[in-house]
Amino acid sequence: MNKNIKILINYFLAPVIFIVLSWSLYYQLRQQQDLALRWAQIKTGWVQGKFWLVMVLMLVNWGLEARKWQVLVQHVQQFSLWRSFKSVLSGCSVTMLTPNRMGEYGGRILYIEEGNRIKAISLTIVGSISQLLVTLALGCIGLFYLRYLSHTDNSNLPVLPDFWGDVLIYLSVCITVLVFLFYWRLGWLVRAIKKTPAFSKAIQHISVLEELNNSRLLRIVSLSLVRYVVFVLQYILLLQVMQVQIPFAICFWLIAVFYLVMAVAPTIGFVELPVRVTASWTLLHLYTNNELGVGTAALGIWLINLVLPAILGSLLLLRIKIIKVKND
Repeated sequence: MNKNIKILINYFLAPVIFIVLSWSLYYQLRQQQDLALRWAQIKTGWVQGKFWLVMVLMLVNWGLEARKWQVLVQHVQQFSLWRSFKSVLSGCSVTMLTPNRMGEYGGRILYIEEGNRIKAISLTIVGSISQLLVTLALGCIGLFYLRYLSHTDNSNLPVLPDFWGDVLIYLSVCITVLVFLFYWRLGWLVRAIKKTPAFSKAIQHISVLEELNNSRLLRIVSLSLVRYVVFVLQYILLLQVMQVQIPFAICFWLIAVFYLVMAVAPTIGFVELPVRVTASWTLLHLYTNNELGVGTAALGIWLINLVLPAILGSLLLLRIKIIKVKND
């Protein structure tokens, strides 16, 4: 690569990401209805202990993700937990600009040595699949709960209609089983690719997946499960701060279905806020009439769990030399 192009990438790409991200977030917030009321409600919630617990759990949330990333790449490159944490935050800034936050590797691999970066991409995908597997599995349980066990207080009408409820459940279960088989049979996938001449050049980069034995895969998915419980608990706590009173068990499974919807819905991080608000109100409105509180909680979780880490990550990118520039 030309030296001038390398310099351009190192000193202009990160600022451009920061500017685009900041402008996009500002524009997205300005488009929200009742923004003043929601912001006033958030400011009122700042004085409550549960609000600050949500903030602390944000650090726990991304700390668990950092630990998962550290475990994933430890046989490719040794990471301290702090470096892994910075890597994850950098990934947040890039992933906010990609569909369904698929581009997190774009920021994470910048902390990996250049010769190992392509290998690290495949490991990033494994981490994402583990989190997706947990989200799908718990979401399916939530769908069963809402379909067969949960009813509104004033009628016997299930939350999900009969036909479409069944279709959604069966489809979700099928997808979950496929993701489960894919996750636990990564070694088989690599060996199958090895036998395909067309992928001979790629095999050197994905062969690292064979080193992920079942014990390590279980460890990774366990971290994903704990992280999942943390960010569901964050959502429940913030709903309580915003005076949305729903019984804990029902609220947990409603949020589980919400995250299932967000996992499969085609969105881009910095413009997904309307989808979040609409999906959360669609699920929660049978148990509360506090639409403002539900919308404010959706906005708050988006800001705390996604926007704040993305902004911090974009600032970290400003300090990274993406490509080494050698003197000619």
